[in-house]
Amino acid sequence: MTLVLDRFYPIVDSAAWVRRLVPLGVTLIQLRIKDESDAATGHQVREAKACCARYGAQLIVNDHWELAMAEGCDFVHLGQGDLDDADLPALRRAGIRLGVSTHDHAELDRALSADPDYIALGPIYPTTLKAMPWAPQGLGRVAEWKRAIGARPLVAIGGLTVDRAAGVLAAGADSAAVVTDVLRHPDPEDQTRRWIDATRALA
Repeated sequence: MTLVLDRFYPIVDSAAWVRRLVPLGVTLIQLRIKDESDAATGHQVREAKACCARYGAQLIVNDHWELAMAEGCDFVHLGQGDLDDADLPALRRAGIRLGVSTHDHAELDRALSADPDYIALGPIYPTTLKAMPWAPQGLGRVAEWKRAIGARPLVAIGGLTVDRAAGVLAAGADSAAVVTDVLRHPDPEDQTRRWIDATRALA
């Protein structure tokens, strides 16, 4: 059965953010934790998973596939480098769904060889989140990627704002992944509500 993702897909770096945003109506959220011990990360995954279960949201764990398996999570998102070490057959046996990041055609081919449940493409627009060796992809690339992957969901990421949501989704993205526009907004809760309203109006 084809996976259906919510059109709004916030990415956060702590369980505290999950607890702030999920009660507002977020139904899909990624927990992306860097530079913490396995014990600390495991604690955050458990907290985030409990919150998502309480509100009926889907939690996607970035990178930490072994922790996701141990905690019985439903989703893992892997970057290209993480594909080198991840035990994909074990993830499949555990029933964990997989998302993979892509930035160019070679990465798309490699991602598709892993038969993921969704593909992410970025950065769509210039982003200040981190230094990127790739130029902004643009809406034309979104449409190209969607043609290439067919019914598999496409997640767009990088420089997305509420005002850009309609264009990205119209170009072929099934979901808009958002980091800075929520986490660095002066009022993250209000901005989350704006994203939810904007993307659900486009559904």
